[in-house]
Amino acid sequence: MQEATNLNRLAYFVAVVDAGSFTRAAEYLGITKAVVSQQVARLEQEVGTTLLMRTTRRLQPTEAGRMFHARCVLILREAEDALGELAHARTEPKGLLRITAPYDYGTSVVVPLVTAFTTRYSDCKVELNLSDKMIDLIADNMDIAIRVGWLADSSLQARRIGSFRQFLVGPPQLADKIAELNDPADLPSLRFVANNALREPLEWTFTRGCDRETRTVRFKADIAINATPAVMEAVKQGGGLSVLPDFLATADVSNGRLIHILPEWHLPSGGVYTVYPAARFRPPKVSAFVDMLTDALKR
Repeated sequence: MQEATNLNRLAYFVAVVDAGSFTRAAEYLGITKAVVSQQVARLEQEVGTTLLMRTTRRLQPTEAGRMFHARCVLILREAEDALGELAHARTEPKGLLRITAPYDYGTSVVVPLVTAFTTRYSDCKVELNLSDKMIDLIADNMDIAIRVGWLADSSLQARRIGSFRQFLVGPPQLADKIAELNDPADLPSLRFVANNALREPLEWTFTRGCDRETRTVRFKADIAINATPAVMEAVKQGGGLSVLPDFLATADVSNGRLIHILPEWHLPSGGVYTVYPAARFRPPKVSAFVDMLTDALKR
């Protein structure tokens, strides 16, 4: 079995390619030229390939050497990040944590966690920006964004930590009419409260059963509101039907203030994401908060 390659040899090889010579690489690394040359030669023996073309006037990587160099840079960066994360893990979370989240999810889920977080970590303070607009994390100096739904492509780093369901709900005032509903195709006959915070508030696709029977329904908006909690309040006041996320609607469905309509028909589920500015590793305050949020979602 081939002996595992020493990571130091990868670092020596990368330094030689980046510096363009053994002499400059040795000066950068703070060791002798002979050691660098010997270790790179050992590396070539281990991989069984010539990595560097050496002449009296110049030194350059072979085609295999160029490809190997690119992979070595990634390997060394991952090792450095892993060490950085371990170093951060040994320190207690502290400092100001700046978070942005949608208004509805932030109010119902993130605010209680922020309270618990600052209680557990007394050296941390939190600034929470609740907004349904897409906040620029870098321009607004945010540590983390909690985003709910379906992410657009982005250069930011994102991690899915949970999911939510969507319910079609209605008020008890319409219980008699709701009881007569047998199919999503019957729904447009009832009043509807549109949530203009959504990209497409009026068209909804329902599915049922293992064979994924599908119905697509287009509603007409009798009332249109641009904030999800206000939509829920309008429904509870008898304004009509609407679609609400489970993290807002479940409690009111359980206590009878809302009726879950056609529960055997399912609407698309969405994701809960943590989104970060590009960084090589996270400070302890960010990691600790995300751990608490992830645990809360699992419960």
